[in-house]
Amino acid sequence: MRALLRRLPVACDVVTLTNPGPVARELRADGVRVAHLGMTGNRDVGAVPRLARLIRDGRYDVVHTHLYRACVYGRIAARLAGVRAVVATEHSLGARRIEGRPLTPGTRALYLATERLGAATVAVSATVAGRLRAWGVPDRRIHLVPNGIEPARFRYDPAARAAVRARYGVPPDAVVVGGVGRLVPDKRFDVVVRAVARLPEDVWLVLAGEGPERAALGGLAGRLGLTRRLVLAGGCPDVPGLLSAFDLFVSASAEETFGLAVLEALAAGLPVLHVACPAVDELPRREAPGARRVGAGTAELAEALRAELTLGVRRLPVPDAVRRYDIDRAADRLMGVYEGVCR
Repeated sequence: MRALLRRLPVACDVVTLTNPGPVARELRADGVRVAHLGMTGNRDVGAVPRLARLIRDGRYDVVHTHLYRACVYGRIAARLAGVRAVVATEHSLGARRIEGRPLTPGTRALYLATERLGAATVAVSATVAGRLRAWGVPDRRIHLVPNGIEPARFRYDPAARAAVRARYGVPPDAVVVGGVGRLVPDKRFDVVVRAVARLPEDVWLVLAGEGPERAALGGLAGRLGLTRRLVLAGGCPDVPGLLSAFDLFVSASAEETFGLAVLEALAAGLPVLHVACPAVDELPRREAPGARRVGAGTAELAEALRAELTLGVRRLPVPDAVRRYDIDRAADRLMGVYEGVCR
């Protein structure tokens, strides 16, 4: 969102429903006005009139919502405020879950009922667009606008590599397998821990992210004898620096709706092993030759890691896939959606 707002040729304000956190601070630092609604939970229906009042007072031409709760509440509030040009971006619609919620009949019914109040629904990948169609969202309302990245931010930096490794106590000559993401069961970092535990003693694992699985992953590493070679970097904001410190990137999620972390790794010139990544899987193989799809099991991942490590530590040319998903292209496509719903 921060990267998009820097590129959209329109004035934008942001509303957070809960937990503004570091993203809100970063947006404010960029000069973006951020309002916090202060929702107390999913059933805080009093948030609807508060949000409607905020939208009405802002006299906005377009309301753009992100993620399930915001899409449900935001579409209703926008309609109450008299705004019909409502765009929703669907980031996390999986085959069985949406943003960690089980896809129950009630969840689906509420989503579809409020979807009709909007003007357009943006899918971040063709995979998500297909799921929306299967749910019954009319094709004319679905717009494919893939996520985007700023490739230059992730360019390999030898100085950052040395500094990050020193910060976390990783030997300069160690081979580092890395992963980035929320430490939640769906990301399957436990599989990565088990796979790396089977590799030689000079191979380290660095995981960046926070979440409820942190303690469990640390305990698993202890039982497998990996503690000395595991770094849990936490919610580190310096993802580009971390990627420079890695030698190989792994994404073990069995289900993804886009796969932004994989693209960032490719932009850093890293070889990538992934179980699921629509951003890459939907493209011709030649556009991301450094990314290889692997099986979901521990043994399969360990075997794939060994095969990659036999090729030696190396940096790869930035592939065409990264340029395809440049954030400037995403901003242009999103502006096209805005213009369409405002006609």
